[in-house]
Amino acid sequence: MAPEEKNPAAVDVHHLTVRFGSTVILSNLTFSIARGEIVALIGPNGSGKTTLLQAVLGLVPYEGIVRVFGGPVQQALGKIGYVPQRFSFDRTFPLTVGEFLSLSGVKLRNREWRGAVLEEVNLKGGENRRVGDLSGGQLQRLLIANALLSEPKLLLLDEPTAGVDIAGERGFYDLVSHLHRHHQITIMMVSHDLALVSKRATKIICLNREMVCFGTPEEAVTPEVLKQLYGEPEMNHLH
Repeated sequence: MAPEEKNPAAVDVHHLTVRFGSTVILSNLTFSIARGEIVALIGPNGSGKTTLLQAVLGLVPYEGIVRVFGGPVQQALGKIGYVPQRFSFDRTFPLTVGEFLSLSGVKLRNREWRGAVLEEVNLKGGENRRVGDLSGGQLQRLLIANALLSEPKLLLLDEPTAGVDIAGERGFYDLVSHLHRHHQITIMMVSHDLALVSKRATKIICLNREMVCFGTPEEAVTPEVLKQLYGEPEMNHLH
């Protein structure tokens, strides 16, 4: 057996195309994400970033091939954690943090794991807090804790800092780096903050319905690439 078959890529995509009706949302994407990478997806609104995550999860029909850890995504769902772009709920509903995490249905490896996960996301001791009382940043960390309960090998984050203040955003990326470093989790995340992802990501996928660039931050965040993505260089995002 070849070495690459023994240790397949975390995500392998070949000629991925997604259409909604007659509209092409993603066109002929091919890329491979090695295990242990932090990969940021950048591009203008409507460029297909969320759709790409959904295709990796098998949530939308597509043409082409998507493999997760060497096989179809259905075989890898237990290894994937997902934090959606928006989480809507009734803030008046009397649900506690602990109760929310219990709804995941994940069989914990031991009783202490849920507390350990909350400590990692800086919500230790907060199991009795009402979910509706959490700030935007705390809610995002709770959603990550929920995704971590199953001890995933791949974590998909869809614009996880939307609605979070600057201090919370920086703290969030610190958390992502911590999870990557200490748990060897492969991470794919949608982001609009080029400065932060340039510092934290190992690879960047630049999307505008088709693949504009896939490479290191030094290769991807250039005036030429940004002009292709946004129409004009957005170098102000880098300062």
